[in-house]
Amino acid sequence: MFTANEIANLLINPSKADKALVIKSYDYAAEAHKNDTRYSGEPYMTHTAAVGHKLAVMGMGPRTIAAGLLHDTIEDTPVTSENIKNEFGDEVLFLVEGVTKLSSVRYYGTDRHNESLRKLFVATSQDIRVLIIKLADRLHNMETLNYIPAEKQLRIARETLEIYVPVAHRLGMGKLRKELEDLAFPYVYPEDAKRVKETLSKRFGNADEVLERERKTLQKKLADAKLLDFQTSFRVKGMYSLFHKLKRKDWDIDDIYDLLAMRVVVTSVEDCYRALGIIHELWRPLPKRVKDYIAFPKPNGYKSIHTTVTTKNGIILEIQIRTGQMHQEAEFGVASHVFYKQPAVSDKVKKPSMFSSLIPSLFKPFTQRDEDETEKIEEKTTTPHNLKIPLWISQIGQTYNQDGENGTDDFVNDAESDFFSNRIFVFTPIGDVVDLPVGATPIDFAYAIHSEVGDHTFGAKVNRKMVQLDTVLSNGDIVEIETRKSAKPSPKWLHSTKTSIARKHIKSATESEI
Repeated sequence: MFTANEIANLLINPSKADKALVIKSYDYAAEAHKNDTRYSGEPYMTHTAAVGHKLAVMGMGPRTIAAGLLHDTIEDTPVTSENIKNEFGDEVLFLVEGVTKLSSVRYYGTDRHNESLRKLFVATSQDIRVLIIKLADRLHNMETLNYIPAEKQLRIARETLEIYVPVAHRLGMGKLRKELEDLAFPYVYPEDAKRVKETLSKRFGNADEVLERERKTLQKKLADAKLLDFQTSFRVKGMYSLFHKLKRKDWDIDDIYDLLAMRVVVTSVEDCYRALGIIHELWRPLPKRVKDYIAFPKPNGYKSIHTTVTTKNGIILEIQIRTGQMHQEAEFGVASHVFYKQPAVSDKVKKPSMFSSLIPSLFKPFTQRDEDETEKIEEKTTTPHNLKIPLWISQIGQTYNQDGENGTDDFVNDAESDFFSNRIFVFTPIGDVVDLPVGATPIDFAYAIHSEVGDHTFGAKVNRKMVQLDTVLSNGDIVEIETRKSAKPSPKWLHSTKTSIARKHIKSATESEI
């Protein structure tokens, strides 16, 4: 079990007050759970300490870690909300109560998992840290799922795949997503998991030995080329991800090129491209398999250079090249932007939070707006604690916060076509980035800027050429919207939109015409 000091020592540039808060919350949780045990027979504090440790590893601040340590106290012990408030303040209480509310999210079958997902986002739309704590909690629960009664294992594992994995993916939390997938996979699809493991074993035997041999070759080549400040690691493709690829490839493992991967982490973008040249000099790259996600990041902010090569031993490797910061963001997504020093708990004045820069740039609201518009956006995306949240989560919270109108049925469709679909990013004429689902049109783009722009859209230019409003946008397009006061939404627009925010406003404006 992790100790209070082990967790506190992971804080980024902590003050004495920061460390004291973490240690106090740890001790308080230990006392509250002193008579509780897990299914494994271990003290319950083993779980809360693990959650606190995971949050600290992600770089979360002291109050988030404190809430993680205390997250089960209100629900499972005699501790009350008033107790938490008196001991730790309003902000920690807010986070603990937020996680407690999410405990009501349960998976009860395909028909109801979307309702659970909707409630999860509505509850989280007030503060992204609630979701991050919940994901850390879920990860440790999955790591100890073998101790849970068999009748509960399938429900919890399926809930993880259906609810928490898509959320982690959308937040760019790649490491946590893969861990959750591979922990849940054998419980939900036991026969398929066994087949994947056997297929991989037949192809490579001990894949780790193969990768270690190739890594030593690469390390020597990089060092000989005087690229001395680097780190390398390797991995075998996650079992659940491999399962889906094998299904698409008719279970032919030889058609999968990213089965074995190596990562090179360097100190600068310049060194990324230098390393790419060194690697291509050592090993032959496969045609059309070089992907530059540094120049063109993925919509969730992911940056790396990917290249697929054939080694002299005939091994096909995908190699990822990135800087340390890129690696942190790829591993922890939104949580990687929390590396900052929070104000001390005793501070009475609320300072601006780093959550305005929490999300990679492709999730940010527009940066250049008129003052009135900026105020409106901030009103919608700021929590009671002055913490900015991802715009897409805020939109879910605003649109689907009721069980009746705009409830689960609409959410199911929008989740599939918008929030969790493949994404593109397009640009305004001044270079701002807009994150949209694949298949989006200029109408979606207009409403992403502002409802007034969408409601008065008259025409659109894509890459400086006039286009129809139902034109499907492509990654990297530059889009310009022409507005007129007399223009208004048409019911036909509903057939040319992919985003829920656009459909919501179109329906509202054309209700009497439909």
